[in-house]
Amino acid sequence: MATLKKTVNHKDEWQLQEAKNRLSRVVDAARRGTPQTITLRGTPAAVVLSFEQYQEMIRPRTPLSDFFRQSPLHKVGLDLERSHDVGREVEL
Repeated sequence: MATLKKTVNHKDEWQLQEAKNRLSRVVDAARRGTPQTITLRGTPAAVVLSFEQYQEMIRPRTPLSDFFRQSPLHKVGLDLERSHDVGREVEL
C-alpha cells in the first residue's frame, strides 16, 4: 500500500478531543486535499483523507512485468523472467 509522504504542519494536526469538537472543519480541510493528522496523547494516531486521496492509495498497482506483457510491444521478445544469477565478485 502506498504511503503519503508529507511533513505534518501543526495546523493540520488535531488532538483527538479537538478533532471531535471540530469534525466538520477537519473533514473540510481533508476534502480540500490536505490530510489531517489526529493525535492521541501527543502521538499521531490517525489521518483523515479526502475520499479521492483514499481511492488513489488503495488503487491496485500493475506490476512492471504485467505492464510489459500488456504492452502493444509485447511481441518484441523481451525476456521478463528474473535472472537466477548470483552475481560476480568485483575487486574495488
